[in-house]
Order: sequence, then structure tokens, then C-alpha cells
Amino acid sequence: MLNVMVIGKGGREHALAWRLKQSPRAGAVYCAPGNAGTARDGVTNVAIEHTETDKLQRFCLKEKIGLVVIGPEDPLAAGLADFLRGRGLKVFGPSKDASRIEASKVFAKELMRHADVPTSEFQVFDHPQPARDYIETRDYPVVVKADGLAAGKGVVVCKTNAEAAAAVNRIMTDAEFGQKAGRRVVVEKRLDGEEVSVLALVSGRTFLPLPACQDHKAVGDGDTGPNTGGMGAYCPAPVATPELMKEWERTVFFPTIHAMKRGRYPFQGVLFAGLMLTNQGTRVLEFNCRFGDPETQVLIMRLKTDLLDLLEAVADERLQEFENIEWDTRPAVCVVLCSGGYPGKYDTGKPITGIADAERLPGVKVFHAGTKIDELNRIASDGGRVLGVTALGATLADAKARAYEAVKLINFVGMHYRTDIADKALKVKPVLAPAAAPKLPAKFRRPGGDKKPAT
Repeated sequence: MLNVMVIGKGGREHALAWRLKQSPRAGAVYCAPGNAGTARDGVTNVAIEHTETDKLQRFCLKEKIGLVVIGPEDPLAAGLADFLRGRGLKVFGPSKDASRIEASKVFAKELMRHADVPTSEFQVFDHPQPARDYIETRDYPVVVKADGLAAGKGVVVCKTNAEAAAAVNRIMTDAEFGQKAGRRVVVEKRLDGEEVSVLALVSGRTFLPLPACQDHKAVGDGDTGPNTGGMGAYCPAPVATPELMKEWERTVFFPTIHAMKRGRYPFQGVLFAGLMLTNQGTRVLEFNCRFGDPETQVLIMRLKTDLLDLLEAVADERLQEFENIEWDTRPAVCVVLCSGGYPGKYDTGKPITGIADAERLPGVKVFHAGTKIDELNRIASDGGRVLGVTALGATLADAKARAYEAVKLINFVGMHYRTDIADKALKVKPVLAPAAAPKLPAKFRRPGGDKKPAT
């Protein structure tokens, strides 16, 4: 039996801990600090923040933790994986150096340029005036990105030059996303098309892509309003054809993983590619160094292979042992319920009703993102994104209907959510042909292909 520690307190961590708990090999499963959902699902919450590294290390050694799974980007970017590995613990998650692929937009864009990974044209600025001057010379819309971590909100998609100049001011002058995050900005050409999230487990020279998902970043229906950490997701994404998935292995994952290994900061964990399908082919919008949220919720609902076996194999560099991952054939839809005011200022401590009723529906699981147990032993809101109502269905339309049926049973003051999760996939779309791409070298595993696994 293997004792497991999950670091984090959001919906992603609840989903991971919930599935890890189901492994026949799992002993005690802990979550630091966890939330009301992990506590209700038999996971032991531990009141330790990821910044309390010495305290965390002592707890893991005392409880004989066999695997630490780091969920969020902040502890990865701060080097928690390196710290714990240095104390003899087995960790799922990339090093601080490798985590720069998410922690620095500048690093990621320059890596893509170096590795010839298709991405939008861009310029980097460390002062607001040159950035504003550059924007004025553009005859196309741009996107302005804070260099550092900003909880998924540091990307401003602009329609006009005036909006872009205002975004530079927000990020660099007003430090809306923090002083560190806004020291530099990336200004890049805005792309039009459909976004797809593709996550891959990466271990040594082996990588294994997971089914494609589609996230909904904007707060409002029809992709209106400001960006959020994610308002919902569905899996699989029909637009990600098998041909496109193979193309992305060759043109996105292989060159990126190879460049990181060659640069002596090899990646181990989950590499998450945010892709845009344009008329000119696929372009990489960004990389993340961890499981997505809410993509994890829909992936975990469909996963049938033992998650503990998978994550431990990644940590041990034994991922080549997995020829295939088994998935439930049913699609999954996740609808995120948010606090009033989110993604701006919001109140917490609102009692939540109806979760148990929602989970009585077949194929439904409510993952907690921002919840706590209050002084009256009630589940209450404790964040901007509060719950991820996730459902399986015979078809994507069935999964969507089931998810919203469950949503209607849940209530808390100020609750809001999008009503159009998965609608994009329920409309007929043309299939984009994959661009010509180089063959994937034999030393990198291509799941389902004719190459043998790397050893």
C-alpha cells in the first residue's frame, strides 16, 4: 500500500485525490490543505500550505508518504518538487526550471521559437512605453500577456489598439496581476479559431497524450466578459481528430520536450498545451506545467486506468510500460459554479445546499473547488470558483443535459455559471486537415503507433 499526498485545495486536487483514493494500491490519501469535498470523500485534509516547506516535508516523512502529487502551478514554480525530491521523497511534478514553461510567458515563447513550435508572432517588452509604441504600429488586433503567473487571468485579448495599450497599463503600470507578474509583457498577434486543451503525461523520453478537452475561459455565455480560471470543460473534444492528435504529437509535444531535455531542464509530470486551430494551421497559445482545471475533472471522470499506477510510473520514469490508457467511452461535461462577483471581488462563507441531491443523479460527481466546512458544520463557499458539477452521458448532449440537471439542484447566494458549456461541440464544424509535419523520431514513444516504447 502506498500513502499519497496531494498538494492543493481546488477542483483539480479534489478530482485527483478522489480518483487516487479508489486505487487498490492506495493507503492513506492526504490533501494539503484540501477542501470540504476532499474531507467528505475520505481524504485526510492537512492544514499545511505549500509555502510551509519544512512542515510539509516533516509530515510526509512522518506519515511515510510514497508519492507526492503537486497540483497547482504556484508551488511548482517555487521549486517545491525539487525541495521534496532533495529530501528523498518521490514527487509527481516538474522541477522549478522546467516549470518556467508556465511561470514565464517570455520563457515559453522563446522556447517555442527556438524549438520551431508553431505559435503566434510576438515581441517582449520590459517597459510600458515601448510596448505601447509597438502596439500603435500594428494593423491587427493583439493579445497582451503578463510574463508571470496570474491565476489564469493575466492574458488580455484585445480588439483595438486602445484596449491593448490599456492592458499594458493594467499589467505593467497598475500591477493588477502583481508586481512580479507584470515586470515584462508579451505582445502577440491575436489568433482567431477554436481553442483546444491537450494534456500529455511526460516522463524522461516518453510522453503519452490524453484525450483533448475544451475549456471555457470567459465568464459569460458566448465567450463574453473577462477571462477566468475556467468556467467549464468537456471531453473528448470532437474537433481534435485522430489525425490532428498525431500532428500535435509531432509538431508540439516532441520538439518541446526534446528542447527542454536538450536544455538540461527535462520535463516530468503533465505538459498542458493550449492550442488554437486557425485557418493557417494549429498554433500554440501557451503551455502549462500541470493538470488543467477544469480539464482534470472531465478527464478524471472518464479515466479507467489506475491513476496511482500512472502517476507513480511518471515519477519513476516507467511510463513506457503503458501502451494505452483505458477511458470510459462516455463523454463528460463540467460546469463551474462561481461566487457572485467572480472574477472580480466576491464574498465567501455562503452556505451551499443541494450537493448530495445532485450526486444522486447517475453519472454525476460534484468536485469542490472553493469550499470549506463552516462553524455550523455546513459546506460553504470559500473561493471564486466554488464547485465543478461534472457528468457523464451516452452522448455529449446527454452529458451536458445531466450536468445542468445537477446544477439546478445546487444553490448558494450569488451563484452564477455559464449555460452554454459544450455548445461549440454540439454544432457541426468543418474538419481541419493536419499540416505536413516531420516524422516522430523512434526514441520518442508515439502511443498507438508502430514504434516501440522508449526504454
